Amino acid sequence: MINEEVKKDSLVRLKKIEGQIRGIARMVENEKYCIDIINQITAAEKALTVVSKNVMKRHVESCVKEAILKGEGQGKINELIETVYKYSKK
Repeated sequence: MINEEVKKDSLVRLKKIEGQIRGIARMVENEKYCIDIINQITAAEKALTVVSKNVMKRHVESCVKEAILKGEGQGKINELIETVYKYSKK
């Protein structure tokens, strides 16, 4: 479960990313220099990665930990491993 601090931080970051994406769309529409567009895309990707890592950390600290303490951790651990494998393929 996402706590209020992670939720608040994630939403602030996601709103900034949303603005970045709109800016990138304008750059494409206005046929700006390709490298400038790529640089902005890379910045947006990195910002999304930060949000993803924060949510993942919170998931491990709460959901996975709780499942382990209840003796039901293997499912959550398997889910986490699968997600990390998907994430690392990027």
